[in-house]
Amino acid sequence: MVNGVLRIWDGEQAFRWDNRNGSREGDRAMEIRIYEASDFAGVKSLWEEAFPKDPPWNRADMAIPEKRAFQPDLLFVAVEDDLVIGSVMAGYDGHRGWLYSVAVRTNTRRGGVGTALVRRAEEALKALGCGKINLQVRTANAAIVRFYESLGYMIEDRVSLGRRL
Repeated sequence: MVNGVLRIWDGEQAFRWDNRNGSREGDRAMEIRIYEASDFAGVKSLWEEAFPKDPPWNRADMAIPEKRAFQPDLLFVAVEDDLVIGSVMAGYDGHRGWLYSVAVRTNTRRGGVGTALVRRAEEALKALGCGKINLQVRTANAAIVRFYESLGYMIEDRVSLGRRL
């Protein structure tokens, strides 16, 4: 990102996204695309950086093969100069959509990569007929809550429960 302008390749056309005024103009720098097997090492490294305390079942070694077996077209990566700099995993059960593992390399944060990844996942979920997207954020991660709020997400009065099978 230079002076508020992020260069993005959305898989169909190159454009520059200007965070200052929301404008687009041509120029290729970053590609957001569906995950490919050759991305594994890059995503694994990214997740280890972004989620160092995640439990084993959330790590790339388990999560990516599981995702590739179910709705593989809902796992996206942001790639710049052949380096994975971001990821988002989405899911849709026919009623609600979910976002998981939204991650951006530390040295590229605050440059619009996370926003572009979330928007790409939202587009894919909407195309499947999804009307609402949920996500979970650890309670201690106030900065990420603010990020999602800036994208229009709202804190809902819910308690998250889970059970490992």
